[in-house]
Amino acid sequence: MGGAGPLGAGPGLGAGGGRAGPLGRGWTACCRKRAIDAVARKWSGCRSAAPAVKAEACVCGLRQATDMASATAPAAAAPTLAPPLQQLRHLAEELRLLLPRVRVGEAQETTEEFNREMFWRRLNEAAVTVSREATTLTTVFSQLPLPSPQETQKFCEQVHAAIKAFIAVYYLLPKDQGITLRKLVRGATLDIVDGMAQLMEVLSITPTQSPENNDLISYNSVWVACQQMPQMPRDNKAAALLMLTKNVDFVKDAHEEMERAVEECDPYSGLLNDTDENNSDNHNDEDDVLGFPSNQDLYWSEDDQELIIPCLALVRASKACLKKIRILVAENGKKDQVAQLDDIVDISDEISPSVDDLALSIYPPMCHLTVRINSAKLVSVLKKALEITKASHVTPQPEDSWIPLLINAIDHCMNRIKELTQSELEL
Repeated sequence: MGGAGPLGAGPGLGAGGGRAGPLGRGWTACCRKRAIDAVARKWSGCRSAAPAVKAEACVCGLRQATDMASATAPAAAAPTLAPPLQQLRHLAEELRLLLPRVRVGEAQETTEEFNREMFWRRLNEAAVTVSREATTLTTVFSQLPLPSPQETQKFCEQVHAAIKAFIAVYYLLPKDQGITLRKLVRGATLDIVDGMAQLMEVLSITPTQSPENNDLISYNSVWVACQQMPQMPRDNKAAALLMLTKNVDFVKDAHEEMERAVEECDPYSGLLNDTDENNSDNHNDEDDVLGFPSNQDLYWSEDDQELIIPCLALVRASKACLKKIRILVAENGKKDQVAQLDDIVDISDEISPSVDDLALSIYPPMCHLTVRINSAKLVSVLKKALEITKASHVTPQPEDSWIPLLINAIDHCMNRIKELTQSELEL
């Protein structure tokens, strides 16, 4: 027979770098020799037969050798899985990679009409699924023995799928339903994804039954975020009212903090004023011993205290402005006027940070020029908020008397602040 036959050193059984052929690439020399010998024995038994029989015997021998190759060749090695805790840490990293995409992701474009009821039902169901997967994973990883790598892989895949499904539902909310509403849903989505990532990191900490770990798990935010989904605003008007209420509360807190600071200003002033001026040097020594404030930078001067009065009045006007805007939106706001509601919320969101900047600038040591600049910024934001509100549908009577009165009060505060800080500009 020729060199390329079933017994030759051709492409089928040849050694030394040829193609693997039907016998497989990973054969050892021993396995290859046993298969060749088997074919040879089969072939020698057919040597005196007719050519057709010889051909059939050749085919039979080759088939037998191939079968032996399948039986003796080593099985493909299964991929090695990472240890369970390492898989959890890897899942946490994958979830955190989703956060930037959610922050900048756009709504899914579709020609279908948006079904609000269906959207919220699907979002709530997705949140329930995420919460359930979080509970399951916490249960199995809060006790010993830990799940096997194969079981852990299954749990992680289920968690990852639940998170991706929730994000997919969020992308179904179109922009025309309102930017304010979409921001709230996006924030809730980010909280759920980030909370799940935190949970994965906590569960990967050993020992799993440590008190610290249990505390971290019990206070994890993923369940809180999932439970809050049914209370989410369902339309842009409700979302706008929620944001305006938060802004009112922020400004209210800032105003109360400023008032407390003024009340606590120079708490030892009475003791200091009763001290004999002729013994001022001795008094300063006593201050150091008793812990009285001897550093002028720790409290306000008389000029500072005089400047604080119009600043507090300006913050009170800010709170009144937000309250009035919220009332107008609640009474006259229309759900289909999403763009105007978004504009009102956007400008109102700037009031609270501006109030914070002004509040921080009044603490000693006070820079009067900084107070003047921050006051002017706040006044500009307040007036713009009133103008946008006045021009929108929530103010059916633009000549409403409260808007001009509030603007006059704001201008009065700013004029007084300018008077008290004029000397700083002349330096």
